[in-house]
Amino acid sequence: MADEPPRFARSERVFNAPAVAVALAVSMPVLFWLQLRLPGEGIDWALRPDAVLDGAWWQLITVMLLHGGWGHVAMNAIGALTFGAAVARMLPGARGVGAFLAFYIVCGVLAGLGYVAIHPDSGQALVGASGAVFGLIGGATRLLGGGGRVLPLKDRRVVSASLAWMGLNAFVGLIGFAPGADGASIAWEAHAAGFIAGLVLIGPWVRLYGPRFDSPADLGDPPL
Repeated sequence: MADEPPRFARSERVFNAPAVAVALAVSMPVLFWLQLRLPGEGIDWALRPDAVLDGAWWQLITVMLLHGGWGHVAMNAIGALTFGAAVARMLPGARGVGAFLAFYIVCGVLAGLGYVAIHPDSGQALVGASGAVFGLIGGATRLLGGGGRVLPLKDRRVVSASLAWMGLNAFVGLIGFAPGADGASIAWEAHAAGFIAGLVLIGPWVRLYGPRFDSPADLGDPPL
């Protein structure tokens, strides 16, 4: 009898979250407390598209360490804990901690690149980890309700949830207001890019760093 493909965690509970997801959420208010004590409140670390294109690539990373206010911090910390928990459970062990953080950072960088691509001439400073958090949301979209499996991109639950998230994101971008934004403009383009990155990358990420697979042939989604 052929071996059945391995199953992962049976549920994606938010409570009793993995330590790495809790640590990520806790780091946000700690970093913001430190940010408020930096010269100019750390504005030199913000992302400016024109500066990135002039070689300041490091802004794609440092932007994730900054926030625009305590409300902004709270929203991202809640999102990181809620959706990061589902992603972290699929990446177990010490190796999984590094894989989780790498997933978060890669999604954040791609979110920033998406914003730069749309606004290449902008000199407006962008702060916040929202793009990376939306990457976690994108990844969790293919995990929640999957019974311990990564759902296919074409699964109706994934499609409907993705449309709902993108619709909400577009609406927030159009009205220019979101809870916790403290009056700052909303970089909905970065949110969308981060979400798409997480949605696509979670499959190969779990294949590479998740529970053991027998001789993976490629970097596509885990077998169903």
